[in-house]
Amino acid sequence: MATTKEHPADRAPAARAGDPTLVLLTVEEAARRLQIGRTYCFRLIRTGQLESVPVGRLRRVPSEAVIAFAAQLRRAHQPAA
Repeated sequence: MATTKEHPADRAPAARAGDPTLVLLTVEEAARRLQIGRTYCFRLIRTGQLESVPVGRLRRVPSEAVIAFAAQLRRAHQPAA
């Protein structure tokens, strides 16, 4: 019996969202990583709070942008020294 190697794109979307090797995330994957809703994620993109890039007719969020957004939230909510 031949074994086939699974392609990352063939995995379920929930499994892909946590894949640290992904460079560009769908809006749904970015929302899942941030543990927010899809609609709110689109609002963050529209207001420029979360970076995104067009890929043809698609919208993708760089994985680094998710990390940068979370870091920005942490800085904004740190108590004054």
